[in-house]
Order: sequence, then structure tokens, then C-alpha cells
Amino acid sequence: MESYIQVMTTAAKKEDAEKIAACLVEKRLAACVQIAGPVTSIYRWKGNIERAQEWQCWIKSKEALYKEIEIAIKSVHSYEIPEIIATPIVAGSRDYLAWLESEVT
Repeated sequence: MESYIQVMTTAAKKEDAEKIAACLVEKRLAACVQIAGPVTSIYRWKGNIERAQEWQCWIKSKEALYKEIEIAIKSVHSYEIPEIIATPIVAGSRDYLAWLESEVT
């Protein structure tokens, strides 16, 4: 059985998030990318506490494609070190997972 994942990344602008989403769907690395935001992120960067408005991308794909997804995100991302986190999809509707399977390479 295939293993499916949801990958999350953030972007500084909605347009950047849309660029990431389009890249992944066009390359068939993701069946769907949902964009949400803005969200407020508070984090430490280079010794300083930062606060930023960001847009989240929720990427649905297969675990076997993770490395290619990471490379594709980094190729279009504006951040020096973008957040790219994958979590397993432990359950899902059979119809949805079949659709996901049919949309990625």
C-alpha cells in the first residue's frame, strides 16, 4: 500500500505560496495544495526574535515523492531556510486517496 503525506511550508506573500503550489501541481508532485493565511509566526532567527505574517501551504502527496517536493520547493522559495515539514496521512477516505494517487506521478 502506498504511503501518503501532507507537507507544510510557509511563504512570505500569498503570491509566493501560489507560485509554490502551481509548481508542485504542474510537476505532478502534489495532487492538491491548500493555501491558508495570513498567519502570524514568531521565531528566533540569527539571534533575534522575529515576527512575520506568512501564508501556509498544505501539500497532499505520496511519501515516495518527498525528496522531489523538497527540491522543487527550495527551487522557487524566497527564504534562505524554508520550513518544509512532512507528516504521514494515517487514514483517509478511499475515494480521496485514490484521487490523490491518480494525480501524482
